[in-house]
Amino acid sequence: MNDLGSVDWPPAPLSTSRLVLRASQARDRPTFIELLASPEVHTYLGGPRPRDVLGRELPAVPEARPGSFVVELQGAMIGLILLRRVPKSGRPAAAGKVDLGYLFLPRAWGYGYATEACAAALDWFDNILPGEPVVLHTQTANSASTRLAAKLGFTETERFHAWDAEQWLGTRPPAAPRPAHPLAPPIESR
Repeated sequence: MNDLGSVDWPPAPLSTSRLVLRASQARDRPTFIELLASPEVHTYLGGPRPRDVLGRELPAVPEARPGSFVVELQGAMIGLILLRRVPKSGRPAAAGKVDLGYLFLPRAWGYGYATEACAAALDWFDNILPGEPVVLHTQTANSASTRLAAKLGFTETERFHAWDAEQWLGTRPPAAPRPAHPLAPPIESR
């Protein structure tokens, strides 16, 4: 099994029609604090963390590890995409798989940025570690997150109770192998 720790990091920035996904930089630290301290962002994530604690504990370059993408709009950070391998001791349906997580500032909600950024990160993942499924956890009460999961191709695998709430676990099947060359015929399964 491949681990994201073995992936060359950071990759070249990923661009969509409106966004850039890139590795974290020191200039992003204030936005990380804003994201992690936001009561709105953490409604379904166990609540916000105190700003003063974040100010003391957050490293100079937060989330500087493989699978963490800062989402940038017009040169400013608006969110974060995380691709992390679930420990083998995790939920049986998710154990050992890569989990997609995301956080966006409330002012960036409702514009489709999360869908666009997550799709770009998943495309990157499919190219780097082809053939691997991806999982996504969210609270069932977070209807925006479950709608986003469906748009991205996740289907419900199970529901369970954890962290004082009902949780939703979805799985996205591995992407089909891509041709080696743009003019090569598609690979057919037998």
